[in-house]
Amino acid sequence: MNLNRLKGHHGQPATGGISRRAFLTRVGAAAAASLLIPSAEAFASSLGRERKISMFNTHTKEEWGFICSPQQNYDEELLSSFSHFLRDHHAEVSRPMDPALLDLLYAVTVLTGGRGEYNIVSGYRSPETNQWLRKIGHGVAEHSMHIEGKAIDLRSDDVGIRSIQQVALALQQGGVGYYGSADFVHLDTGEIRSW
Repeated sequence: MNLNRLKGHHGQPATGGISRRAFLTRVGAAAAASLLIPSAEAFASSLGRERKISMFNTHTKEEWGFICSPQQNYDEELLSSFSHFLRDHHAEVSRPMDPALLDLLYAVTVLTGGRGEYNIVSGYRSPETNQWLRKIGHGVAEHSMHIEGKAIDLRSDDVGIRSIQQVALALQQGGVGYYGSADFVHLDTGEIRSW
């Protein structure tokens, strides 16, 4: 697997004007408040080393990964390849995916103690694909965050989906959906909500 490496653009915001460090600090505070870790300082300490996050797209059979360091922001090449990896495989179209999804996966990996290996069920969905999936009865939301490039559905071989769900709920960084019968968790960077 060809891993992408973060490049040092320390002054640039990761997304929406919020720096990666500020995001991860908020995540650490949320985790400490939820007793996932003893303190925000413990979380910050656990973020001190680089981590490899790797993904396998269950539809395209492609692999993608990156080496994440909390001190560095994402460069355009990495974000472009991430967006292409999570493209709508039905329509073969992509859109820029929210970089905060990568931060969220990083935080979930740290707090679950997992290997950071994820099987991707769904990423971006074009409005046409989303409408088609709604018609054939897949329980798809009409105004899905997938259309906005702010959602990812996933599972992991070494961490159960219930554990991923519980950590994501505690982080309070967006929407969390649990789909036990389909064996995946939905994570998004929209409003905080759960189902």
